[in-house]
Amino acid sequence: MLQTGVAGLVLATFLSGLILVVVALFRLGSYVRFIPYPVTLGFTAGIAVIIFVSQIKDLLGLALPHEPAEIVEKLRALWDASGSLNAAAVAVAAATIAVIVAIKRAAPALPNLLIAVTMAALAVTVLHLPVETISSRFGALPRVPPAPSLPPMSGGLLLQALPWAASFALLGSIESLLSAVVADGMSGRRHRPNAELLAQGVANMAAALFGGICVTGTIARTATNVRAGSRGPVSGMLHALFVLLFMLVAAPLAGFIPLAALAGVLAVVAWNMAERTEIWTVLRSSRADAVVLLATFLLVVFRDLTAGIVVGFALGGLVFIHRMSEAASVEQEDDEAPEAHNGAMVYRLHGPYFFGAAARLGMALDQLAEQPRGLVVDFSDVPFIDSTGARSFELLAQKMARKGEVLFLIGARPDVASALLKAGISEPEARLLPDLAAVDAVLARM
Repeated sequence: MLQTGVAGLVLATFLSGLILVVVALFRLGSYVRFIPYPVTLGFTAGIAVIIFVSQIKDLLGLALPHEPAEIVEKLRALWDASGSLNAAAVAVAAATIAVIVAIKRAAPALPNLLIAVTMAALAVTVLHLPVETISSRFGALPRVPPAPSLPPMSGGLLLQALPWAASFALLGSIESLLSAVVADGMSGRRHRPNAELLAQGVANMAAALFGGICVTGTIARTATNVRAGSRGPVSGMLHALFVLLFMLVAAPLAGFIPLAALAGVLAVVAWNMAERTEIWTVLRSSRADAVVLLATFLLVVFRDLTAGIVVGFALGGLVFIHRMSEAASVEQEDDEAPEAHNGAMVYRLHGPYFFGAAARLGMALDQLAEQPRGLVVDFSDVPFIDSTGARSFELLAQKMARKGEVLFLIGARPDVASALLKAGISEPEARLLPDLAAVDAVLARM
């Protein structure tokens, strides 16, 4: 964003909101449900690690003027600054975590996070502990929001900001919808993806009007909200209103909150986010799912969120294709003798027949083409066939026709029969018939 400056960043924020609104109106947000569970687990665990590592500086009260963005460089910088450890900050963070855990066990209905942060702020203020607070690091919080105005929209700036806007929209939609998926798993509810993207798009456009930058649903805040007892969207609305109220009325009080206490809260959130039991179950249950989970996790932590999602989704797709191809099979009808159908052999196809299954079973079908007089393939158990699978039967029919043999395809569902016809299945090389009785009638006339 150095090329576009602050004006370009605000414009990219506005455009990303517009893109999200269009995506929501075309109902494309529903496709997030196709993200495999190992990808969600790996993404969530990766975000948990990123959140925790980002809080180490404040958990230990380290003096680190510049904190690198890359996690490896960040850890190296934190290690180099370990000599500046602040015992008071460590004590405040540890006490905050202890209070959160204790209240959660003893009185889970109480707002343990709010109580812990309030106690930490009081302790730091009364005891004059040398711990950084919000006001000491960031200064006084503003009380009045800026007046709304449209961002500058010159032609050159639009062209520069548009690629960034697309990136913001992609990353924001993925992160927000995955946050919603994680919240579903934690709360037992189901979100509406298109409504989520529509609201997020409108929020981005509104934020840009006030000079703000991109907003998105994040795992940290979402998980904190759910862990605190939230079960619906009202808590998110109240959260926004409380932030506005604090800015207008209680900004000076929020400045007393120690950063070590906030770091302790986020450390607890990160620990709860990493679904350790579910991760261990996936790692033990399936080697392929374990690879998908670990690849997503490592890329999210050491590369970036988008790479983790894209690679994880691609690996998950390959695993799905492999499993579906393994589910497809072809077998001879045991209860049908060849002479019962005038010398034609009868085979039944099981499972979806798509490009993965066609690649695996193609050789077997070629061997079946050596059968005398005719070959009958029963499609009764085939719920789906794609163009590659249909094309393989068209080639099989041509091969048999060159030998003077006939391919009979029976029991195909309407959509499967339509795909076969579109692939070129036609008489005299092949015939689509309803059942074996129709095959017998044709063979009797040949």
